[in-house]
Amino acid sequence: TYSAEELAAVCVPNPSDAPLAAVGTPSVAEAAALANGGELLVPKRKSAREDGLPAMATCAVVRRPARGRLAVVGLGPGARDLLTPRAKAELRRASVLVGLDQYVDQIRDLLRPGTVILESGLGAEEERARTAVAEARKGQAVALIGSGDAGVYAMASPALAEASDDIEVIGVPGVTAALAAAAILGAPLGHDHVSISLSDLHTPWEVIERRVRAAAEADIVVTFYNPRSRGRDWQLPKALAILAEHREPTTPVGVVRNASRPDESSRLTTLGSLDPATVDMMTVVTVGNTATRDIAGRMVTPRGYRWQGSSLEDAK
Repeated sequence: TYSAEELAAVCVPNPSDAPLAAVGTPSVAEAAALANGGELLVPKRKSAREDGLPAMATCAVVRRPARGRLAVVGLGPGARDLLTPRAKAELRRASVLVGLDQYVDQIRDLLRPGTVILESGLGAEEERARTAVAEARKGQAVALIGSGDAGVYAMASPALAEASDDIEVIGVPGVTAALAAAAILGAPLGHDHVSISLSDLHTPWEVIERRVRAAAEADIVVTFYNPRSRGRDWQLPKALAILAEHREPTTPVGVVRNASRPDESSRLTTLGSLDPATVDMMTVVTVGNTATRDIAGRMVTPRGYRWQGSSLEDAK
């Protein structure tokens, strides 16, 4: 149902003085049909009256635009065999692909011929989110891509903040950097764990520090994303110092760079021995809790099964 004011604001091909005088809008049928967009197929038609009296009804026919679809797709940590089948299917389905240029290069060969590619560089996240939603509102099948899982420090959040119920939105999960790194290290996430980004680009350091302290006091395994960059080199040492207030220097720490990529590297060290200068933005740092152990060169956080107690004590 539309008000007369709403209908009067719609541009129509056949306005009339009669409804304007009667209800305050120059069109009812055509304006109502066109109010939500679409192509006018049949202009307004009046019901026939043999007695010459005014029509009892009018109608107009509009073809609605196709409902757009936005798939927010996680590409995983980088290795092609860690890209999920569902992600591949969404990439092939897309008529429009939106993404960071370096991520587009990873999957360009999976796109069907004719796919429109809208790529941009670092720092244009807001633009990509808005572009993806705008293309979906045009009726397109859009794939918005992000590394790892697109819902973790990635594009799902800004895109869904822009979207409304006029488009279909689905999320396609991906393997995160934290999970890929954990699999390389052993089983560091065997019990409660948390991921914290040390980048203060979007979050004040005071908030980040409060979260690190909470994790330290709660004895939770911590995975640090965005641990260090050339212009941001003090946050990781500060975070490690906070954890060291509650954990021994011998606490295992796993360091994985470019997990699952050709130049992947990893090492197992300790909280007291880790040199922050060896870490960069492509690195994930996982700090164990007070129960985490180095067992045969693998980082293991016990789940807490009673039957494993003696074997874990022997492994210390």
